[in-house]
Amino acid sequence: MRNGGVSFWWQQVGLPSPTDHLAGDASCDVAIVGGGLTGLWTAFYLAEADPTLDVRVVEAKFAGFGASGRNGGWLSSELAGSPRAYAAVAGEDGVRRLREALRSTVGEVIGVAAREGIEADIVRSGVLTVARSEAQRRRLGGELTAAQVAERVRVAGAVAGHFDPDCARVQPARLVAGVARAVRARGVRIHEGTRATSVTAGTVVTDRGTLTAPVVLRCLEGFTAGLPGHRRDWLPMNSAIVVTEPLDRARWDEIGWSGAELLGDEAHAYCYAQRTADGRIAMGGRGVPYRFGSRTDVDGRTQPQTVESLRSTLTTLFPSLAGVRLDHAWCGVLGVPRDWSASVAYDPATGLGHAGGYVGSGLTATNLAGRTLRDLVLGHDTDLTRLPWSGHRVRRWEPEPLRWAGVHALYGLYRTADRREDAGLGRTSRIARVAHRVAGR
Repeated sequence: MRNGGVSFWWQQVGLPSPTDHLAGDASCDVAIVGGGLTGLWTAFYLAEADPTLDVRVVEAKFAGFGASGRNGGWLSSELAGSPRAYAAVAGEDGVRRLREALRSTVGEVIGVAAREGIEADIVRSGVLTVARSEAQRRRLGGELTAAQVAERVRVAGAVAGHFDPDCARVQPARLVAGVARAVRARGVRIHEGTRATSVTAGTVVTDRGTLTAPVVLRCLEGFTAGLPGHRRDWLPMNSAIVVTEPLDRARWDEIGWSGAELLGDEAHAYCYAQRTADGRIAMGGRGVPYRFGSRTDVDGRTQPQTVESLRSTLTTLFPSLAGVRLDHAWCGVLGVPRDWSASVAYDPATGLGHAGGYVGSGLTATNLAGRTLRDLVLGHDTDLTRLPWSGHRVRRWEPEPLRWAGVHALYGLYRTADRREDAGLGRTSRIARVAHRVAGR
């Protein structure tokens, strides 16, 4: 089994070689730090809105190296944050508007991919969420019975389910590589292999020179903590994925997963999965959730115990797959603000802006954030700039060792709550409620 190598998705496509390094000091109109989907979508829409702008992206590795090329491939309308946090600043109407914007963004991404000729194995297949205990069923409020769940996918122990049609399966590396091509075609330069070491008003200092610009946008998601002065802004939370060998027809028939719908569960330490275009199951979840000092992985390598935990999850849901080989494992980081809610912000006075903190629900949200940053930078007052995550502010995470201890205790509580509910507790465990308070969710 391969471990790391960025991700299985990139191994399918082929790892790109960094191009167009920043060659000494330069200037431009808009400097974007981070070549993931947030930065790329922002560059795409800015260049589309005003082709005269000199927009440049600075990326330490290559476009899509981070979570954008490692995620589970859920182009989902899931809210990127806490409804309670957004409602506190914009009321329930604000939460509704953000949900509607995310739902429409699923179609926006699919439409751009079609127009730009981006082949990313996209199938608008929806997502099936299953409950495997009475407590999960109550939380889910699922309208599907166990029998109706089994008609789609035969998940062991499923008692109920919910189906959301506003979700599409995606091959993440193909998507982000396609968006990068579309960005370059619009005249945007992506300076890969160029690591930002400092981001301040008007200036991005890198290991290859200094880029000056009146507008500087930070789009680093889980890698934000690597910038001086930003270590406690967003927590780099780890998520890991394993992918099986290709399954034969008999195995697919046995588990009944004949469509391309995404699959998740309602556990507190939840899992997420997709049936890949080449007939595998890619399944992800939290392994070791956080590394001391906000450290990140090395080239996507993950821990053996995480691989075994995901293997156990896979065979718990599908016992008939107990002997299936795992071909690849990898991990990546996502950005988690202290209130678990994403934000998009821009200050015209300083020219500084940022977007991110998607808490694992960013594949769709990156596009919406990119369009929102476009409007903020261009000074347009639109429905997007009035969404409740626009200008959303949150306090910083605690210093070490408090945040390391807190995060590990948090996920210990969630796993304990799951075990109690799996053992027959008919309601959400009070331990999970304590974990929510610890998390600030």
